Amino acid sequence: MENQGPKPIRCKAAVCRAAGEPLAIEEVVVDTPKAHEVRIRIICTSLCHSDVTFWRMKDLPDNIPRIFGHEAFGVVESVGEQVDEFAAGDAVVPTFLGQCSECVDCRSARSNMCSKYRFAVRPGMPRDGTTRFTDGQGRPLHHFFGVSSFAEYTVVDVNQVVKLNPAVPPALACLLSCGASTGVGAAWKQAKVEPGSSVAIFGLGAVGLAVAEGARICGASKIIGVDINPEKCELGKKFGVTHFINPKELGEEKPVHQAIAEMTDGGADYCFECIGLAALMNDAFRSSRDGWGKTIILGVEMHGAPLCISPHEILHGKSVIGSMFGGVKPKQDIPILADKYMNKELELDKFITHEVGLKDINQAFDLLLQGKSLRCTIWMDK
Repeated sequence: MENQGPKPIRCKAAVCRAAGEPLAIEEVVVDTPKAHEVRIRIICTSLCHSDVTFWRMKDLPDNIPRIFGHEAFGVVESVGEQVDEFAAGDAVVPTFLGQCSECVDCRSARSNMCSKYRFAVRPGMPRDGTTRFTDGQGRPLHHFFGVSSFAEYTVVDVNQVVKLNPAVPPALACLLSCGASTGVGAAWKQAKVEPGSSVAIFGLGAVGLAVAEGARICGASKIIGVDINPEKCELGKKFGVTHFINPKELGEEKPVHQAIAEMTDGGADYCFECIGLAALMNDAFRSSRDGWGKTIILGVEMHGAPLCISPHEILHGKSVIGSMFGGVKPKQDIPILADKYMNKELELDKFITHEVGLKDINQAFDLLLQGKSLRCTIWMDK
């Protein structure tokens, strides 16, 4: 009797063949999902700074050839063995961070870092390390963050898939897969911003503006945006930023931390670094209030520089904490954020500034690199 199970699928994907070079639209083969895996038909995806960071890397082992992309929305096409929580037709978002719901970290309210299937930049799937992609010549293509959403179809481990309310528009659901959840979560889950508190955000890119959105929802009374791009002043207001500082306009006589101390009567209650520069992380720490000031680091240091802070200042009751995915537990918290959107508490539409089809995906890279876009939605059928 003929096997009626899933079969390999031929589809289009944007493949990176050389670091920093334009992606090539190729026909690839997406294998069937194995046990504990689902195959997803990607409806839309978007470009995140993390994609660009790794796309540029020339010395990362097993980086090339690779299908990038990790912020997406799709529909389950088929499931592998031992998959009970998903079925064909389910609306889902893949996430770079998994949640097994079984390990000590997943069961604890103190962590969102699954210790059974730890986050790592792997060339293959998290359980067996093998790839589900091959090119037209049958050669393997590497995965990215276990998602690889710059393809019409992809295979993802069940721990990295979240079922979502299908009423959430695809392009907005896509944002919850990474950027919006990371920023909003950092204010809501990681910092636990309180009503009436003061917040300073270093870097008003998509994640920084999502932090502002999260702080606004939490009821912060003063949200200070720090950015060297003067255009971010007006843009920030749309996301709840109440005050803006351009370090270039302060001059050498007044450092940023002094300006923030003056605006907040001693320092911000919560500071967020959203760029990935050690010097800015230190500025954020120095801008936090003595006694209870908390600095949350979201940016990945782009040059590998160490974070150096004053041991004298930290004795004054300040703290620094790193944040992966904004402290969000994907399966638990992303549906909550989706409900906040449906209830008009969380505003997501304003993050999307551009749209392109998969064949024009390199335009999305150009727009982001030129600082012209927050999020560019990449549609598979456009």
